Amino acid sequence: MSASPSPDPGSDLPASPAPAASADPAIVRRLLRQSRTIAVVGLSGDPEKPSWQVARYLQDQGYRIIPVNPRLTEVLGEKAYPNLRSVPEPIDLIDVFRPAADCPAIAEQAVAIRARGLWLQAGIVSDEAAAIARRAGLPVVMDRCTLVEHRHLAASAPEIGSAPTG
Repeated sequence: MSASPSPDPGSDLPASPAPAASADPAIVRRLLRQSRTIAVVGLSGDPEKPSWQVARYLQDQGYRIIPVNPRLTEVLGEKAYPNLRSVPEPIDLIDVFRPAADCPAIAEQAVAIRARGLWLQAGIVSDEAAAIARRAGLPVVMDRCTLVEHRHLAASAPEIGSAPTG
């Protein structure tokens, strides 16, 4: 899992035109520490895809994963939903594995369901999505991988090692 702006050929991460400096360490730390339920938009059912690998890692760290993919019914033992609005429970963090062009609509849904944060994976930058989320008070991380950032923070801050409980 590389945090590079250009994904490997065959990955399910879309290419972005330029890297973003949108990963304030305090926001990253707060989102990873305070989130319990993470909706993974664009989660693939293919274990070879980065979205599946990241979601599995997050599950293994104690986070509840909610797959959001209209083509799937279940992933990683969790019911999949076609979009964020159809998820019947609160979501803390929206983790996005979709092209940047899809992100503004995803940000609008994140705001509508009152998610607590928007995270665009490595290689994904959408200033429009970030503006939508930030106008509604949601913290935003772009062009960063949740797995990579979690591992980095867990190594330097043991309290980040697993999802909060309770």
